Amino acid sequence: MDIQTIIEQLKLSENSEWEFKSALGGLPSSLWETYSAMANTDGGSIVLGIVEKHGKFEVQGVPDINKLQKNIWDCVQDRSCVSKNLLHNNDVYTLKIDNKDILVIQTPRAERRDRPVFRGQNPLTGTFRRYHEGDYHCDEDEVRRMMSDQRTQSFDSQILEEFNENDIDSETLQQYRNRFSARNYQHQWLELNTIEFLTKLCGWSIDRQTQKQGPTIAGILMFGTEDALRDLTKDYVKYQVDYKERVSDNLSDRWNDRLTIDGSWTPNLYQFFNKVYPKLTANIKLPFAYVQKDNSLFSDPVRSGMSPVHEALQEALVNAIIHADYQGIGGITIDRFPDRFELSNPGLLLVSKEQLFRGTVSECRNPCLQRMFQMIGAGDKAGYGFDKIRRGWEEQKWRIPYVEETTKPDRFRLVLFMQSLLPNNFMATLHNYFGDNIHFSNDEITALAIAFSEGVVSNSRIKEVSSIHPTDITKILQGLVSKGCLSMAGYGRWATYKLTSPLINSNYSENNKPAIDNKGDSIYNNKPTIDNKDAGLYSNKPVLDNNLTHLTDETIDRLQKIGKEAVEHPRLPIDKLEKIILRLCENQYLTTKQIAKYCGRNPLTIMLRLRDLIDKGDIVMAFPDQIKHPQQCYKANDKKQ
Repeated sequence: MDIQTIIEQLKLSENSEWEFKSALGGLPSSLWETYSAMANTDGGSIVLGIVEKHGKFEVQGVPDINKLQKNIWDCVQDRSCVSKNLLHNNDVYTLKIDNKDILVIQTPRAERRDRPVFRGQNPLTGTFRRYHEGDYHCDEDEVRRMMSDQRTQSFDSQILEEFNENDIDSETLQQYRNRFSARNYQHQWLELNTIEFLTKLCGWSIDRQTQKQGPTIAGILMFGTEDALRDLTKDYVKYQVDYKERVSDNLSDRWNDRLTIDGSWTPNLYQFFNKVYPKLTANIKLPFAYVQKDNSLFSDPVRSGMSPVHEALQEALVNAIIHADYQGIGGITIDRFPDRFELSNPGLLLVSKEQLFRGTVSECRNPCLQRMFQMIGAGDKAGYGFDKIRRGWEEQKWRIPYVEETTKPDRFRLVLFMQSLLPNNFMATLHNYFGDNIHFSNDEITALAIAFSEGVVSNSRIKEVSSIHPTDITKILQGLVSKGCLSMAGYGRWATYKLTSPLINSNYSENNKPAIDNKGDSIYNNKPTIDNKDAGLYSNKPVLDNNLTHLTDETIDRLQKIGKEAVEHPRLPIDKLEKIILRLCENQYLTTKQIAKYCGRNPLTIMLRLRDLIDKGDIVMAFPDQIKHPQQCYKANDKKQ
């Protein structure tokens, strides 16, 4: 039985996480590890009675389906077995495939107050997450981060008794009060002194039981002096903010503008917001208006008269600030490229992506910071403000924003493209290839446009930009496969689709089309020419081959020896792992998946290390001007050897 038949019979879509387990011996011992992992990630479905081996599926069935169901309900209610029951009656159901009983357990994503969901009675030893199709054991830091998100009292409301009024930067607070006054010029808070005003904003607090008082973490982050922020970093937070305006997609190129903590300015969050927002909106030629109030002309630079794109950029910047995990790794990073903005902050979403896109659930990691921005008209309390961001981009007919969550470390990234969803040559490409003999629906054009622009399209990506049911999205994508437009790789949650070769070759302008050398071989203009002296190297241009079938046994053996230490030591220090990556990439290009295979790591982990190595100039890309090129691969920089 092929996977598509199973998809139809299980009524699961490609944006679902799947795990297949044998149940011939009763309840699988690893069931609750997978339950924990799915609950702590994005949810998913556990299918008992089917086993997967090397991409092929065998329906074994469940010998005593009623007994197995009872065991599941008994265990999920037993706190010594698993910490939280997230299942409802219709989440566990049976089906027949090939006249055999199978059992499906649809595990939802746990709410933040229920995480971590763990096996047994100790969260530090029984908490798991999903990495692609596998479960991994969370370390203590990850578990404590989830526990931190549980608490009713927010982290940013914590009182700092050892800090005082002198730790508030008076100039920053006065700038904030001026903007607050311009927007709320008759507000009763304007008559309050500094401590009273900060208290209203949740920047200062008093413990009712002990009567101890002081600025809150939010108060210092938002308005603190440089010395106060440095002291805060010692004991409470891992504070870092960074803005770069990059000249190209080549991350090894230097930026032409940067704002970071360097002693030249007071690096609190309000000053960071004030300095970065104008940089984000610079050269965006959109109208601006003023607001008339009581026969007086007031300029409200935060809300009034703002175009949808200005509002979207403001919302994105504020979201990165108020949703950041200030105990997490990496800090807030904002990058402006010629064709897009990338905003990244530590911490994962507190809601599911589905809730994020609907915008119906409001969960903020730092409600005190959120309140401070709201009082000057910045930030939307309704959900994650993502609807406002998406509306701003739709207004310009730009590509739909892209969101990404990564773990180890936990980070959230938002990419805002300043490119048309339908590139100028897109419709011409379809017409040239298919002629007038084939017609596409609007949904099919959207799917093809994403694949054309981004190199790959998936069920989850289309779901971000439309209200189509996931099952219908799968049918649309499969229909484009049957029409010869797309080719499919993977299955389930990890199923992706790429343009077929003729359309890929059409996805180049006249100046970038493959050139033909004297031998008749196709090579890319202005791209690295890859030597083929070693039988294990690519010939003429990178050819993506995740199965590594292009490598000789001798080359494979050499790469395995280089990566052996990384495979045997999962917690290898970052500097050692990076040295191994550099050795693997010496004198040859390798894909992310190839490097991950020989390091015994997840591709996402390798990608993080590659980004750092590219920033240092130690690694070069085969296609530096197209980071998401479908054939992207990496090589050690010969000039630094």
